[in-house]
Amino acid sequence: MKNVQISHELFMMLIKYFFFEKENLFSEIQKELEQKLDALVARELYTKYKTAPTEEEKEKARQKYLNKKGIHSSFRW
Repeated sequence: MKNVQISHELFMMLIKYFFFEKENLFSEIQKELEQKLDALVARELYTKYKTAPTEEEKEKARQKYLNKKGIHSSFRW
């Protein structure tokens, strides 16, 4: 099972939200977790791109990674 690291700030917001019932932190926690999830997905796509066994799979993974990062197609090689 893999571990995921989060910032100290996000950890403290989660503690306040769940233990001290600070409902006003929900949207900020949600935003931070979405950013973390996006980073995890981008990292996974990059890893697939670098470790793909065939050139076809490598190019497909590279395109998915660049799409995820929002790189416009005119800036790609």
